[in-house]
Amino acid sequence: MKTPILTTPLSGPATWKGADLNEGTQWLCYFSEPELQEIDTAVKALTDKYDTTLEITPKDLDMPLVSRKFDRIRDELENGRGFQVLRGIPVAKYSLAQNERLIWALSLLLGEPEEQDKQGNLIHSVHDKGKNLTENSAARGYETDQELTFHNDGGDAFMLLCLKTAVSGGVSKLMSVNQLFNEILRRKPELAKTLQQPFHFDTREQHPDGRKIESVPIFNFYEGKLSALYKRAYIDMAQRFPDVPRLNNDQIAALDLFDEICNEPDMQMSFSMEPGDIQVGNNYSILHSRTKYQDHDKPEDKRRLLRTWLTLPNGRALPPVFAGTREFVHSYRRRQAQEQSA
Repeated sequence: MKTPILTTPLSGPATWKGADLNEGTQWLCYFSEPELQEIDTAVKALTDKYDTTLEITPKDLDMPLVSRKFDRIRDELENGRGFQVLRGIPVAKYSLAQNERLIWALSLLLGEPEEQDKQGNLIHSVHDKGKNLTENSAARGYETDQELTFHNDGGDAFMLLCLKTAVSGGVSKLMSVNQLFNEILRRKPELAKTLQQPFHFDTREQHPDGRKIESVPIFNFYEGKLSALYKRAYIDMAQRFPDVPRLNNDQIAALDLFDEICNEPDMQMSFSMEPGDIQVGNNYSILHSRTKYQDHDKPEDKRRLLRTWLTLPNGRALPPVFAGTREFVHSYRRRQAQEQSA
């Protein structure tokens, strides 16, 4: 089933320019002392009760104040600007295992964690493992210190908990998919249509059914909402496969315009994460990026974040083409199962 072609501009709270948000701090909220006490009590109790993080279930969580905060964040992700940054968790007082329990507990308050790779891992440690995307066909951006251009992750939403920062660099940037589409539509309406046709992506050998290539439009307008899937590097890398059609002139022009607009400073919302920050974003309405960073020499000091991918209980209807993607297949299947059981 083909999704309809969108030819009119979008509006609403998810349609914003970075320049409008960089001047304020409405996107940033702090944990209160009572909320931090709830988290601390939970982390200690869960560490004492369970040997492994994944044993923890929603039934183990008794954090009414934090739960209400995450109810508001969940609504913000799907019906608001599409992201939230939270600040103030004292991650330095916890061990790595305890911080894993912390992000897992908060993820369960927000949604249902999903697999992030073919091995089924539900939590990833985002740090430089010395890999290179061009030298290793299975390497992924989060395993490098390289610049990550604008892209989205898997599931309805991503959650990042910052444990340690680099010496320099690693700046986070966010982009409104709606605003990006509007700009492309305004400048080159024919290319806005091109971006709603299938492109081939390298799956980095992570697709659950083993396929090395997935074919999906970059912009997908479905049941009143625009969703994106974009990884320019993975589109370019898919060209190494002989059975993948060569990118035509219109496709290259569309990708170049997409990147050009993403790189315009007034389109980007940018900030530096601090230890204890949590970044949460809707993967359909928000693209994110990270600048290259210079890391510390000592392994124990190196930049590290913990990441989960989530399906949200209030998530949007997903276009059928997402069923064939490694990024969104789990959320799509969970949504279908929920609809069938309703």
